Amino acid sequence: MPQTIRARALAAAGAATTLALLLTSCTATATADDGASAASGLWDSGSVHEITIDFDQDAYDAMVQTYLDSETKEWISATVTIDGVTYENAGLKLKGNSSLRALSTDADAELSAENPEDLPWVIRLDKFVEGQNHEGTTELVVRGNSTATALNEALALELLDAAGLASEQAIAVRFSADGSDETLRLVIENPNDAWMQAELGDGLLYKAEAGGDYSYRGDEATAYTDVFDQEGGESDLTPLIDFLQWVNESSDDEFAAGLADRLDVDAFATYLAFQDLVQNTDDIDGPGNNSYLYYDPATERMTVVNWDLNLAFGASPGGGGPGGAGGFGGGDGAPPTGGGMPGAPGAQEAPTDSTMPTRPTGGGPGGRSNILVERFLATDEFAALYAEAQETLQAELVDSGIAADALQEWTQVLIDDAADLVTVDVIQQESDDLAAQLKG
Repeated sequence: MPQTIRARALAAAGAATTLALLLTSCTATATADDGASAASGLWDSGSVHEITIDFDQDAYDAMVQTYLDSETKEWISATVTIDGVTYENAGLKLKGNSSLRALSTDADAELSAENPEDLPWVIRLDKFVEGQNHEGTTELVVRGNSTATALNEALALELLDAAGLASEQAIAVRFSADGSDETLRLVIENPNDAWMQAELGDGLLYKAEAGGDYSYRGDEATAYTDVFDQEGGESDLTPLIDFLQWVNESSDDEFAAGLADRLDVDAFATYLAFQDLVQNTDDIDGPGNNSYLYYDPATERMTVVNWDLNLAFGASPGGGGPGGAGGFGGGDGAPPTGGGMPGAPGAQEAPTDSTMPTRPTGGGPGGRSNILVERFLATDEFAALYAEAQETLQAELVDSGIAADALQEWTQVLIDDAADLVTVDVIQQESDDLAAQLKG
């Protein structure tokens, strides 16, 4: 297993006291600066931040109608205020796929365009104004909550980082849109070129689209238009196409012998084990095909990168939402059937022979097959890496107490700063449900 898992987990445990102090001492910086100040300002998760957006109603209505007619997500101009700093002519666009399926102009709909404060958004400060940024950040994603608090996704992102995998920074936000009442939302970094450079390096980043898969569709780049979208690096689909061809067409012996030359297999084993650990059913082989592929020109290898954890810990799509009563794994703290962490009731045991292990989450209800996952777990050497990663993550993130500490920190921030948006009882109940799952 990569040494970064152990190193970062130990560092997180040793920093518990410091993090507790940061919860009360860190404040947001009110001027645009570089990425270093962003780490202690905008992306300080020790307090609840404030973001408001304002836009022209006609432009907003047209944008929503365009999406409803064609599922095309258009940019509109908006005034965005972040922790008291206002940015004019910023870009605003709907974000998501399955999270937008319930969108309607009906005021009584589950996800109504009449309530823009509830919609998932991407904010791009420099879309129409070159160089405009907030403390070095240009893009933010206002996530679609699947629970009242979004504690499940916040905790999952903390653990993703502690596992040594590429993760997005996240903050809790008091969010309002076009003069609406404030609602509690989770805001995270958008995996764009700048994020790639900081988290992964100078390479190429491809996002898997919800309607696509990991099949090989020939060597013409146009065949992948609706399958992968390049988000980072100079435009070049050649490494992606070559990788997909090899994964789909190599023999079993070639796959076993050559995959490590083309994919970071340790990171992928950790990725799969992590999805199981946090019971995320919407990953690389879930219904949303949620993943990125990062190509490192120096090593000529791909890395599978996580995306979308709002269904972590058994949360249901649309369950709770902003201000509602959420819940995880049936609402009683128990993992969903067939899921759970290794060693927990109902969890998939680590493979001990040459049979392909059945993952307890991805590929579950509404899921789909993914040829990379299937072939990886059908290969003894890689199945063993996956089993080892399960044990490592359980021991170093859960048994160590790191997960419980992170959960408590996020819970206390919400109780201190957002109890007027979500009641203390709901915050505590969702926290208790997550804590029960961590105990297995």
